[in-house]
Amino acid sequence: MDDLHGRLKETARAHRPDRERMLARVERGMAAPGTHPARAPVHRPASWFRVATATAAAVGVLAAGALVLAAVMDGGTDPAVTVATTPGPASGTPDSPPAGARDGFLRSDGVVDPNSNAYWAQSNLTLGTDRPLTSLTLELRVAQTGGVRNTGSWRSLPEEDFTLSVRPETGALVYRWTLKDGVTVPAGEHVFAAQYDHAEGARDAGDDRYTALATGSGRTVEVRGDFTAAR
Repeated sequence: MDDLHGRLKETARAHRPDRERMLARVERGMAAPGTHPARAPVHRPASWFRVATATAAAVGVLAAGALVLAAVMDGGTDPAVTVATTPGPASGTPDSPPAGARDGFLRSDGVVDPNSNAYWAQSNLTLGTDRPLTSLTLELRVAQTGGVRNTGSWRSLPEEDFTLSVRPETGALVYRWTLKDGVTVPAGEHVFAAQYDHAEGARDAGDDRYTALATGSGRTVEVRGDFTAAR
């Protein structure tokens, strides 16, 4: 028995298995039909690169939005952020007239009408009030620069609410509107205009003046000014 055991050990040490034959047999067995179950469908996960790119884009949008919001809330613009804006439509004419005189709730602006010409002109006085007026006297003086002669007048308020006088005084033609008793001028903007002929050529309105004295809510205020060139 000891001798047999020794020979078996020697035989085992000397045995070298045929690796190529064994692999071939395994492959043939696997290729035979019915020897293994069909593979389940493979669901490939989304590319990590696409996922990372989409995530980065979303984070970038949120970050940009946060920067713009912070700039707006701070009342300024972050130097690293440029916000494009599309101009909106021009705003309408403001309630208050252009630069002129103001006293409390009463404001005014005088201008030579742009339709004036070398023989005729119109002086426009815009009067604005923040409260109803219970009395109003408005005087418009057109300097006598040569040939100045009354050709008419108008106002945006009802004609019957005022008494109008037009008369020459020293060195000027004077138009005066006086609000009648018991009549009230509503809050808002109102226009008074004087029309006149003048000597041929460009007329200098530098010496033309106006004065408006008004009472509203028991308070009396006054504005004075001149007339700028047509615009």
